[in-house]
Amino acid sequence: MEQVTLADGGAGLDVSSLCLGTMYFGTTIDEDRAFAILDRFVEAGGTFIDTANTYSFWVPGGTGAESEQLLGRWLASRRTRDQVVLATKVGALPDPPGASWPESAEGLSSKVIEAQAVASMRRLGTDYLDVYYAHIEDRRTPLADTVAGFGALIERGTVRIAGCSNHAAWRIATAREVAKAGGVPGFSCVQQRHTYLRPRPGSDFGANPPASEELLDLVRTEPELTLLGYSVLLSGAYSRADRPVPEQYATEENRRRLGVLGEVARELGATPNQVVLAWLLRGDPPVLPILGVSSVRQLEECLGALDLELDETLVERLDAS
Repeated sequence: MEQVTLADGGAGLDVSSLCLGTMYFGTTIDEDRAFAILDRFVEAGGTFIDTANTYSFWVPGGTGAESEQLLGRWLASRRTRDQVVLATKVGALPDPPGASWPESAEGLSSKVIEAQAVASMRRLGTDYLDVYYAHIEDRRTPLADTVAGFGALIERGTVRIAGCSNHAAWRIATAREVAKAGGVPGFSCVQQRHTYLRPRPGSDFGANPPASEELLDLVRTEPELTLLGYSVLLSGAYSRADRPVPEQYATEENRRRLGVLGEVARELGATPNQVVLAWLLRGDPPVLPILGVSSVRQLEECLGALDLELDETLVERLDAS
């Protein structure tokens, strides 16, 4: 699998061009199935694995620790820690457990960032985190405190790169300026909801907003920012008749885009999911997809996107629809 570099103002961090998301590992995806997916991903050359300290607290009986704990068991059993780039997140865990969310989110104070990094590393069985994300915005905490919290972990070698997720473009830009002024590393990667279909203006996504045009423009103009997309396949809506397109994407424009997507997929002998993934990787700006799969079969389909020849003409056709 092709490797790309997450720029961090220094040497950077090489990761696979597809990232494996593990949101439901340990809850709705049992250990045997999760291990099989992880094994196949690594066998295919995948190195980038994503989790959070919240996955998946909303599942009945879930606490948020399940995904990290499962990954810790897999890393120990396969002895693969040094072969993978491990990303986790902080800031969104309900505190106290069971309280109304996102109002109860733990937030992004330097104290929380430090304590939760220690807890995540314990569950994962590691003494460092490759990428550590600010999971959702926290406007109650001064950005200077948040930036200092991540910066301290990087300076100690506990974290290699800091990132953010579900943040407005202006907040990301401001945080990077605060970090620069304070002489500490800033956010180097952004994880945001993003897919081929365009969200209807004004749609409500709660605490998990899509990548805005302002954010896409920021990433284009900041060479030290990498964009990763989640929910890229809309939970199967591109390929399954029983999975309707989410209401936030139900527009006439997107009906046209789905038509062109289907045409391109048929011409290439590919699936719509594969074309979406290839389009993200070759876009402007390029977006690293985070795969949310629940079986090895689904993962195999996604891996097939890496073999697609999506040339400039096809990209322009998909963009113009």
